[in-house]
Amino acid sequence: MPTPSMEDYIEQIYILIEDKGYARVSDIAENLQVHPSSVTKMVQKLDRDQYLNYEKYRGLILTPKGKKVGKRLVYRHELLEQFLEIIGVDQANIYDDVEGIEHHMSWNSIDRIGDLVQYFDEKPERVDSLREVQKKNEEQNEE
Repeated sequence: MPTPSMEDYIEQIYILIEDKGYARVSDIAENLQVHPSSVTKMVQKLDRDQYLNYEKYRGLILTPKGKKVGKRLVYRHELLEQFLEIIGVDQANIYDDVEGIEHHMSWNSIDRIGDLVQYFDEKPERVDSLREVQKKNEEQNEE
C-alpha cells in the first residue's frame, strides 16, 4: 500500500491526467505546493513501485496499478466531501477537513460512509430532516 504522501502524489497525477491529458513535474509541484525536486524524487519512487512510468524530460504515465489506485483515491476524496456537505460542515472547511482525515480512515469506513451518502442521495428529503434536527440542536445549545 502507498504511504499517505504517495497517495497525495498519485491522486494529484491522476487528476491532472484526467483534466489535462498529462501531468508535468511543475504542475504537480504547484498543485501540491512542494519543490519540483521533491516531485522528481517521489515520481522516481512511484516508478520503482510500478505506479507510473517516468522518463526524464518526457513525462509520466500511470500504470494500470497507478490508475486503479488514483481512481480509488479520487473517489475517496469526493465521497468524503459529499459526506461532510451532507452532515452540514461549512463549505469553507470541507477541503481542509478531507485532507486531514482521508489518510487516516480504513477502506471499510470509507465504504460505510459511501453507504450513508447513497442513503441520503436516494431521498434528498432525508437531508432536509437532518438539517431540521441540526437546527433544533443549535437552537437548544443557544438557550
